Amino acid sequence: MVGVQPGSAAAQVTTALRTHQVGSVVFLGGWNGAVAVKATADQLQATSPGPDLFVAADQEGGAVQQLNGTGFSTLPSALRQGTLDPASLRKQAQGLARELTAAGVNVDLAPVADTVATDFAGQNGPIGKYSRQFGSDPTAVADDVATVIDGLQSTGVVATAKHFPGLGRISGNTDSTAAGITDPTSSATDSYLMPFQRAIAHDVGMVMISSGRYPKLDAANQAVFSEPIITGLLRTQLGYQGVTITDDVGAAKAVAAIPVAERATRFIAAGGDIVLTAVPAQVPVMAAAVIDRAKAEPAFAAKVEAAATRVLTLKAAYGLLRCG
Repeated sequence: MVGVQPGSAAAQVTTALRTHQVGSVVFLGGWNGAVAVKATADQLQATSPGPDLFVAADQEGGAVQQLNGTGFSTLPSALRQGTLDPASLRKQAQGLARELTAAGVNVDLAPVADTVATDFAGQNGPIGKYSRQFGSDPTAVADDVATVIDGLQSTGVVATAKHFPGLGRISGNTDSTAAGITDPTSSATDSYLMPFQRAIAHDVGMVMISSGRYPKLDAANQAVFSEPIITGLLRTQLGYQGVTITDDVGAAKAVAAIPVAERATRFIAAGGDIVLTAVPAQVPVMAAAVIDRAKAEPAFAAKVEAAATRVLTLKAAYGLLRCG
């Protein structure tokens, strides 16, 4: 999944689609008006030589709403959304899905399934600081996450539960720092996993993997590169067989020390599916690394095949595969 910025040259994105067979794009940088978003989405879909693209946006509400202006409602923060009754929250999610569909967007990188304790919200850089959490009680958060997923997906937009296994206990924002991103508490029996479990039970289309560190789950690797977390905890213990996606591994400071090529290969080796980069220029390096390792290692090639199958299965479920 490659980032598309407003007003930026489209050459690198077009090359990613045509030459490197990238199958997904994400609107980043703040877009104004559904007309511009729809025109760009249509152009990108026409450029893709294969199945229709996943076209995504971070449309959570509050401080995180990449699509604004005419055609897009201004959404309250998740913390405010968490005060709505279930019927109202579902209706809001369905309305959002209709707006996204009209603008050519078929994936919402939401809802946030992270739980943040009330007394830690101000110190929680990625989530609580911006009121991106539905609340502080994982049971209530799970209810809201399930409602939003049902509202989005019943109206034809793929939902994404994020950021597994949770960013609610760290202080550093993984987009802007590699410091303060360790959660020393989360475990395989943690109550903070409950919203993700509910998301899985409600057939969420995608789960986004955190770039944080969870030493009780994997002492050696960040979650996004962790087989114990992605394959062991998420897929085996919690039973999720759908599509996993990285948080941004292009510009994010949390992964800056990892070579660009390895950001892709290590995620797939851990059991991941879609690599998201905000930097189109990285795509050739990532694509070449995946191809080269698949040629050299049959076990890795099988993981690439499994990832592609999961992605295409989800595309088929949402009418994005062409026949004939």
